Amino acid sequence: MFRNVLLPFLNILILISVVLYFIPPNVISQYLGAKSGVLGFAIAALVGSITLIPGFISYPIAAGLIQQGASYAVVAVFMTTLMMVGMITLPLEIKYFGKAVAITRNAMNFVAALIIGLVVGLILGLLS
Repeated sequence: MFRNVLLPFLNILILISVVLYFIPPNVISQYLGAKSGVLGFAIAALVGSITLIPGFISYPIAAGLIQQGASYAVVAVFMTTLMMVGMITLPLEIKYFGKAVAITRNAMNFVAALIIGLVVGLILGLLS
């Protein structure tokens, strides 16, 4: 079972690493940096909501984004949606939990991710 899970996760990590390598730091800083505002939150939330990824995969991705110039608040939104919201897995959730529960869970987690990002931004703004 571990081998069945390891290969897809390694593929995801490699793919994201390659994408981060080819995107210049100034582009990441522009769209996900401290001055990106609502657009940065929206991009992070939407991209993070595509699929569910476990924490041990998302932490290296977050570190790479921060090193490339993304703000902590935007990375908090991205990581939270990455680990809690999944549009690709929504049909499977609907199959097992029902449409109302699956959509409600994803919507509430999406809103929670935005709140978490705002709180991180406020706390870091107060500390600096």
